[in-house]
Amino acid sequence: MGKKINLLIVTGMSGAGKSVVLDSLEDLGYHCIDNLPPKLLPTLTQLILEASDHEVKLAVVIDLRSLSFDSINEMHLFMQDSNYINVQILFLDADNQTLVKRFKETRRSHPLSRDSNPLFGINKERQLLEPIFGLATAKINTTSMSARDLKAEVVRLYSNQTGDYFNVTFASFGFKHGTPVDTDVMFDVRFLPNPFYDEVMRTQTGLDQNVYDFVIHSEMAQTFLEKLVDLLSFLIPNYKKEGKSQVVIGIGCTGGQHRSVALAEYLAAHFKPSYPTHVVHRNIGQANIHGGGH
Repeated sequence: MGKKINLLIVTGMSGAGKSVVLDSLEDLGYHCIDNLPPKLLPTLTQLILEASDHEVKLAVVIDLRSLSFDSINEMHLFMQDSNYINVQILFLDADNQTLVKRFKETRRSHPLSRDSNPLFGINKERQLLEPIFGLATAKINTTSMSARDLKAEVVRLYSNQTGDYFNVTFASFGFKHGTPVDTDVMFDVRFLPNPFYDEVMRTQTGLDQNVYDFVIHSEMAQTFLEKLVDLLSFLIPNYKKEGKSQVVIGIGCTGGQHRSVALAEYLAAHFKPSYPTHVVHRNIGQANIHGGGH
């Protein structure tokens, strides 16, 4: 695939959801920049083209903080004069009543009416943005949308391969090294038979076949995995439905060397046919094999 930039310019009314859109695009693999002056677009894209040898997805938010009539004209010319850049504009809108309500709920003032009623600023902003509204290649009215609904619409519009934005990570860890802070759900498997007490397996990890078999094929592990797989088969698709882009499932044992590693590997293999799946073993290299770090 040759050099190319797929540039998405995100603009629209203040309070219409630009921050939600930018977060959603980041989950889809876009490089995201907030509040970029339009005059910098040619320089930025040229630098990216020079530095990259493959296709790049770039999203920039351009709003009232950097827009002017001159910059809108510059943006129009930029869209027409590029052989290596595919430019789209997404315009976000909502009705006035909804925008007023959102500003009041967040206790923020409108950027064009900091000392007066937000409706004054909204009407003024709508007039200023009218020219760029006409350039938009896509428009989303967020009046009746929740943040989850808006994210789903962004995914529908800009995800080339449905579902690739969502992935599941199984992360093994050892409780003796502290609990992770980035998991969505965590399971303690310290009740399972422990390979640490076998002299051969003590110096190995759950990645070694004999350790893996010892852990996974124990009667207790088989019963636990049956129940856990059933639970995760319910949880994971509902996390996805809720709008999450990633689910991190923590599996913890004492040292993060044997039991948690084996179970994380098993679960990742089980769910891989259904979801993009990753495995992370946080503490696999930290076990103190001579000092009871089991």
